[in-house]
Amino acid sequence: MLLIDRATVRRVYPMERAIEVMAEAMRRYSSGLVDQPLRTILRPERDTGLLGTMPGFVAGEDLNGYGLKAMVLRPENPARGLDLHIGVVMVFDPETGAPLALMDAGAVTAVRTAAVSAVATDALARPDAGDLAVLGSGVQARSHLEAMTVVRALRRVRVWSRTRAHAEDYRAWARKELGVDVEVMADPAAALAGADLVCTTTAAREPVVEAGDLAPGAHVNAAGASFADHRELSAEAVARAAFFVDSRESALAESGDLKAPLEAGLVGPEHILAELGEVLLGRHPGRRDGREITVYKSLGLGVQDIMSGFAIAEAAAAQGLGLAWNQD
Repeated sequence: MLLIDRATVRRVYPMERAIEVMAEAMRRYSSGLVDQPLRTILRPERDTGLLGTMPGFVAGEDLNGYGLKAMVLRPENPARGLDLHIGVVMVFDPETGAPLALMDAGAVTAVRTAAVSAVATDALARPDAGDLAVLGSGVQARSHLEAMTVVRALRRVRVWSRTRAHAEDYRAWARKELGVDVEVMADPAAALAGADLVCTTTAAREPVVEAGDLAPGAHVNAAGASFADHRELSAEAVARAAFFVDSRESALAESGDLKAPLEAGLVGPEHILAELGEVLLGRHPGRRDGREITVYKSLGLGVQDIMSGFAIAEAAAAQGLGLAWNQD
């Protein structure tokens, strides 16, 4: 079994490759080639954190394999200089079932989540979209900016964060690592004004995006708020948008962004127009006109981690990277 650390994940799994793999993951999911339960969340009353597990099986001509992600969410970690989410992704040999590779889940999640948003952007955003607003300034805000530069030519980037210093750090990072100039904005509305491409990457429990903040024709990647008691978009913002998801089952069970307008009677379950994979498969046209506001609600699926895990394990082995662990 290969042990693959964070640095090796990033080295062997560049964003361009991740976008290709994630597009295929979403197609397979919506084609019925993936078996996975809803993720299991363990929230002990005696602890501040939680444990999430996401097992699954992915089928296809080139792959029939099992994998899983197990992550602990520890709210105190950012103050320690650590990621909020820490855990592992494991994939198993498709022939024998023996553990094939174990890798840093935080690194996988950072890349794969943004890569799926890039796939959604390419499928749903206007071709000329390039005025980007990023809400949040953490790991996902950074990986999403990287991903957006791959699929769209950005002409303007604005960021808002609850902590101004974090937004300033983000601006410095974007200039140094990506050569992208970022404007720091005082509030979400200022960041969103006129933006035709939006990435929300916060851990908000209450909305930071109001319906009136979104410009006609905007595309929103709602990648934060991945629990039923969290949301980034107001109920009215969701109700007015063409709403796409990674998984109908997951969105109806786990999305606070969708739960709020459902409970308010503003929308019904049919408000979900399609899964992203269905758009990629040509089963739904996606965006219907240039002024339509589209939202892609990302909750994260085990198939994304599993297919990433197999791709990373293959690349690491081919490049002689990772630490081989003899299980005998």
